[in-house]
Amino acid sequence: MVAITYVTHDGQRYCVDVSTGMNLMEGATLNMVPGVDGQCGGICSCATCHCYVPASWQSRAGLAADGERQMLEHAKHRRDDSRLGCQVVITDALDGIEIHLPPEQGGIGD
Repeated sequence: MVAITYVTHDGQRYCVDVSTGMNLMEGATLNMVPGVDGQCGGICSCATCHCYVPASWQSRAGLAADGERQMLEHAKHRRDDSRLGCQVVITDALDGIEIHLPPEQGGIGD
């Protein structure tokens, strides 16, 4: 299990253990972390699992693929450290990461 801390926009912290091979969106939704909707179920088509991966963790989280970058163009509250949680696979290298969440989710179709 990998320890992940999700931090909501208002500072609430949710520390959960997530199995390797899952993704950040699954880790949040299965542990009922508020602020992560995951409406598309993880197929990179809705931007409702938008999160922020700190710069110091980005190399361990992997690079965003073209489809993810295109979807993020439509995400609310997009920043340079924005990622779609469904596209970040949990590995042992992410143990201890803090993921920050935007004030609201959404994108295409809102």
